[in-house]
Amino acid sequence: MEHAFPCGNTALDFVGTLKARRNAVPLETLTGPGKLEAWYREAGVVAGSEVTCAADDVPQAVTVREAIYTLVFARLNELPYDDHAAEIVNAAARVPAAVPQLLHNGHRIEATAEQALSSVARDAIAILGGSDAELLKECGRPECTQVYLDRSRGGRREWCAMETCGNKMKAKAYRARKKDQTRPVSARP
Repeated sequence: MEHAFPCGNTALDFVGTLKARRNAVPLETLTGPGKLEAWYREAGVVAGSEVTCAADDVPQAVTVREAIYTLVFARLNELPYDDHAAEIVNAAARVPAAVPQLLHNGHRIEATAEQALSSVARDAIAILGGSDAELLKECGRPECTQVYLDRSRGGRREWCAMETCGNKMKAKAYRARKKDQTRPVSARP
């Protein structure tokens, strides 16, 4: 798999296709039609069939992704929703969504690029317009800007994923404690 899916939610994982948002030069992972097709496939937006994306589908997907992030950011910071961002997401959601079909041995999900993007936009609307919006959090690792739903007991989850950011933060804290323990007592504050 080319992409990571730490959130367990399609729309939030889609937001994460722009890595390190706060960096001077964030890392864009949707660099072409093939990358967008791979993301739709790996995310399960399409299954058992292929989606074909054209070059102009990528900027449209990025526009919807950034509109979703704008709305999520507003929700996290208790700000009013940006009307323009909401209209972008709503317009994408108006397109018929991907079509699931039952097969003898499972299922298939067929979609055009617009239908796949519509499915992602609908997921975002379901989160932002429903009770799950209360569970939105941003990863606590300063270099990460991944947004996720905190379904942990007590709502105390700090990282988008333990395997990546959680391990990095715990290792950093461990090294800091070890470094502090090795300093002479007179050098400690």
